[in-house]
Amino acid sequence: MPNKNSKWGYLLLLSLIWGTSFILIKKSLLGLTAYQLGALRIIITGLFLLIIGFKRIKTISKKDWKWITISGFIASFFPAFFFAIAETEIDSAIASILNSLVPLNTILMGFAIFKIGTSKRQMLGVIIGFIGTAILILKGAELNPNQNYLYAGFVIASTLMYAINVNIIKRYLQDIKPLTIAVGNFVPIIVPAFIILLFTGFFKAEALNGEHVLTSLLYVSILSLFGTALAKVLFNKLVQISTPVFASSVTYIMPIVALGWGLLDGEGFSVLQGFATLIILIGVYLANKK
Repeated sequence: MPNKNSKWGYLLLLSLIWGTSFILIKKSLLGLTAYQLGALRIIITGLFLLIIGFKRIKTISKKDWKWITISGFIASFFPAFFFAIAETEIDSAIASILNSLVPLNTILMGFAIFKIGTSKRQMLGVIIGFIGTAILILKGAELNPNQNYLYAGFVIASTLMYAINVNIIKRYLQDIKPLTIAVGNFVPIIVPAFIILLFTGFFKAEALNGEHVLTSLLYVSILSLFGTALAKVLFNKLVQISTPVFASSVTYIMPIVALGWGLLDGEGFSVLQGFATLIILIGVYLANKK
């Protein structure tokens, strides 16, 4: 069946795009603050999506706007800022590994909010995954005493929001075109993002002339067009042609890509952190195994 083959193609492509996003966030922060990066990412992505899909807005019904707006805030608005804030203190590779909690949280959110049944094996997988997370964070804090690993909480909060979003798309937005969902997501969040950007002082002459600003703008533009706009459309499609848990399993492969970029950029990574990563992935596997 086409869906069986195509869903794996979407999964691998998304893993490559999103796995690269973490190093792009890190590089963007060289010349921008976390709030400037988050706001610019939303604005650039929103403008691009509105240019290519403005006509699709009128196809969204009133009853669907509620869920599209919620989806936009929890999957695009808050995570854009949270990941940028997190990477001011923790390495990009660690952020990507913590992001692999999405499938586990998808199961938890599906059970807690959407009343989707869960098995003992899935719960065991969730527990194992969180043990791996604890080891990863504690060891990271030990290896990098100059980094504040409490900021890992921003990544974990984002994974919870992503998990809720996956269930929302599957349950309430299944019949809406992926591009339409993506365009609709950014309609309610682009104005708040612009207001935040204004308050960061981004448009002041000294900010625009700062060191690394132009390079950072290039990185955030690449991040916005590929890591957010294109990836969001691809992910919406993947959710619709597969299951919430399968779609969220894109986070299995992302850490491999992100870890490669991180090591090339001089980030440290210990054997125990590698073991913790393996524990997380085992937990995710157990939670998703049929």
